[in-house]
Order: sequence, then structure tokens, then C-alpha cells
Amino acid sequence: MGKYSDADAHMDARGRAASHRMLRIGENIRHALSEVLARGDLAEPALKGVSITVTEVKCSPDMRNATVFVMPLGGVHLGDTLDGLNRCRKYLRGQLGRMVRMKYVPTLNFKADASFGEADRIEELLRSPHVAQDLGVPEDDENDPVDEA
Repeated sequence: MGKYSDADAHMDARGRAASHRMLRIGENIRHALSEVLARGDLAEPALKGVSITVTEVKCSPDMRNATVFVMPLGGVHLGDTLDGLNRCRKYLRGQLGRMVRMKYVPTLNFKADASFGEADRIEELLRSPHVAQDLGVPEDDENDPVDEA
């Protein structure tokens, strides 16, 4: 078993596992924000014509704050996109209040999702000659089909 379990991906700021309720609400917020962003009716110039993926929403234990992890298509203009989303957070929070039934609509904070870059880094490591050597897979034969004749 590895150092981290699946539950480690869903930890709150204090290192405790997120409750089922926090995960469910985060997922509802993610779906609602995805709908709003897909409509493309934001007046922010930095977001015009940008396709944005909302990958995850982590809520604080008191449900007053939510960190929204996003990535623009292809990762282009990431800084401008994050700045634009954070400028529009009041409007997005208002839209969220109409779409998700909650006692308090959380304050939104947009951050870049680093999991895409991490996945690329891991794949690059796995394809390195040093790792292929340890696995016993010749670098040239990696993608060749095996003949069973």
C-alpha cells in the first residue's frame, strides 16, 4: 500500500478527512459553476472565448468558503483566467445562490488545478529510460504488438 490513501485527496485545512456532506456540497457547487461558465455570459474580457474546466471544489468545514480548482482548456492564459474568475466571484456567487439550495452560499476562491501537471510529470517519469530499465520493458518494444505466431 502506498504512502497516501484515496481519502488523502479529500482533506480539509486541518488535515482531517472531509465529511460526506462537504464532498457532496462541493460536487453540487462544481456542477452549478460548470453550467454558469459553459453559458459564457460573463462580462469579463479575460474570460471571453475561454473554455474552463472546474475540476474540484473544496468547502471549508463551516461551508462559508469554497476553493474552486479550475483549468482553462490547454492551460493557456492560466493567470489571466484566474484573475478574471476572481474578479467575477461576486457574480458567480449570486448565480450559485440561485442554482444550489444552501443556507449560506460560500465565498469563492479560484485556484489553478495542479493535478494535470502532476499527471504529466508522473507519465514522463514512467517513460524515462531508467524506469523502463527497471521494469524490464525495452524502450523500443514498448508500443510494439506481441506476435503470437
